[in-house]
Amino acid sequence: MTILLRAAAAIIAAALLIAPAEAQSPTLSLEGKVKTPQHWSLDDLKKMPAQHADVTYQTEKGPVTASFTGVLLWSLIEAAGGIDDPAKGAAVRHPIRITATDGYVVVTSTGEISPDFGAKDTLVAYERDGKPLTDFRIVMPGDKHGGRNIHDIVTISVE
Repeated sequence: MTILLRAAAAIIAAALLIAPAEAQSPTLSLEGKVKTPQHWSLDDLKKMPAQHADVTYQTEKGPVTASFTGVLLWSLIEAAGGIDDPAKGAAVRHPIRITATDGYVVVTSTGEISPDFGAKDTLVAYERDGKPLTDFRIVMPGDKHGGRNIHDIVTISVE
């Protein structure tokens, strides 16, 4: 049995060396209370109007300063047809749950990012300091400790 397991492991290892896995482009989903749920690739986001944000936040190792490029979260909601709620005050009353691949979740609200209300320029970033990122990140300028500036985001849900 041990010989068979070793042989199988050798075959698998050889196959991985012969045909390495291609790096997958990240995909971002916007779902929930939007009129048309969407899925975007990195290339899709790069075709949208870009915004820039310079941020500084405090970490345990000291302050971090970076410049990010991406698309405003509010612009993505608009690209999905807007909030699917005809009730008065819909633009300010929905939580937005942002989930990363490791299960880390941050929450903001439509009222916080709506240009007509809180107008916080929450960015779905794909570039940092002029260099492409390998994942999507949420960047919320003004967060003093960057706790909501998370990487590897995969799902944004308007609730």
